[in-house]
Amino acid sequence: MAGASGSGEQWSSRLGFLLAAVGFAVGMGNIWRFPYQLGENGGSAFLIIYLCCALGIGLPLLITEISIGRRGQGSASKSFANVAVECGRSRNWGWVGTLGIFCAFVILSYYTVLSGWTLDYFVKASTGAFKGVDADATSSMFGALLGSPAKLMFWNTLVHILIILIIRQGVQAGIERAVKVLMPALFGAILIMVIYGIFAGDMATTLRFLLEPDFSKITFGTVMKAIGQAFFSIGIGMGSLVVFGAYMPKDFSIPSSATYVILLDTGVAVLAGFAIFPLVFQYGLNPGAGAGLVFQTLPLAFGQMPGGQVFGAVFFVLLISAALSSCIGLAEGVVNWVDEHLKIPRKQGILWVAGAGWILGIASILGFSTWSEVRLLDFIPSYRGLDIFDTLDTLAANNLLLIGGACSAIFFGWLVPKALKLEEINVKDGLFFGFWRFMIRFVIPPILIVTLVMGITEAG
Repeated sequence: MAGASGSGEQWSSRLGFLLAAVGFAVGMGNIWRFPYQLGENGGSAFLIIYLCCALGIGLPLLITEISIGRRGQGSASKSFANVAVECGRSRNWGWVGTLGIFCAFVILSYYTVLSGWTLDYFVKASTGAFKGVDADATSSMFGALLGSPAKLMFWNTLVHILIILIIRQGVQAGIERAVKVLMPALFGAILIMVIYGIFAGDMATTLRFLLEPDFSKITFGTVMKAIGQAFFSIGIGMGSLVVFGAYMPKDFSIPSSATYVILLDTGVAVLAGFAIFPLVFQYGLNPGAGAGLVFQTLPLAFGQMPGGQVFGAVFFVLLISAALSSCIGLAEGVVNWVDEHLKIPRKQGILWVAGAGWILGIASILGFSTWSEVRLLDFIPSYRGLDIFDTLDTLAANNLLLIGGACSAIFFGWLVPKALKLEEINVKDGLFFGFWRFMIRFVIPPILIVTLVMGITEAG
């Protein structure tokens, strides 16, 4: 069976697919955002709600996207169009896949900038730049990075070069080979940090912060946060998972593969909490610092702790692995679309994609300094006061992903015949299929639409 776009490429093994999919799903949000939300929103009570959202919403949508990709055997847009035609529907449904690819490209443009931060801080950690710093020094250090367009462009260029070198090699020689290095590096770095936290950090306070259930903190807003975290973390709606499905051989089980991806993605996020917060509490740092926890607060701990130079470098290896593997997944979906629709060969297509992403990334970079007063969508309540970087992030993560996810559910749930669904997912018409079909048709679309509308109309 040919792979996407007729290339003949497929994942060489189920492990290769899982590492690539998990690598795509695991990103910076898993490392700092999820543990913080876990601790601030009821500990294990939030974890239970998150798992319900991940398995009840994320899993059905993940199965849906992979199934569309494997059935459609093309880029995200062509896969939707091919499945639609097979079911007697209009090829225009391909726009759902195109929307996902556009969303992936937007995310790629600013995620590479964020990835550049991790490279800069790895160098800082490795050279002992955090030794003896105080809060003012770490804040100034981060501000100096954001205020230096030349430095940010250098790191952003380096990230794009790494992406080009990996993706131009193809699925097995490029992506699989890369994730077989990046994912073990990520898991190894997390385990090293967790073990260090057990012996040198405040693990007792961490256990209470992350796992002690506090159901009084659970509100409707908390549930919305859990949905948003599950949706973005898994990578639904970006088109890349459709392409990953197009590379999947028929003998791979979609439901079991999708379940492993979600459980591993969640496991990394929880482990990250046990790697970070023992240091935060041990050194009296602010656990609610959000993104600043990584780039402004943790350097304080690395500057004080024994072996801080080594463990700081290990920690930023973790971040580099998470960030770069996500960039690879995002870029692959876009390159696949360019290859198929613009008839540009893969090795040239990645240059076009990387070049366009690099140019759009300049807007985010300048938005931290020269264009810091620019507010692109200030007339929309949820975008009010956001700079260019945050505007792009909100557009992609809070709006485009939800639209794409809802449309995917409606398309596959209502317009694709039951027999085709059973054949492609390769399950029996039983309890699991019934639950999945019910969620896709009746539960997920209204939840995503309500979340989308609330996200647009309410000020952030």
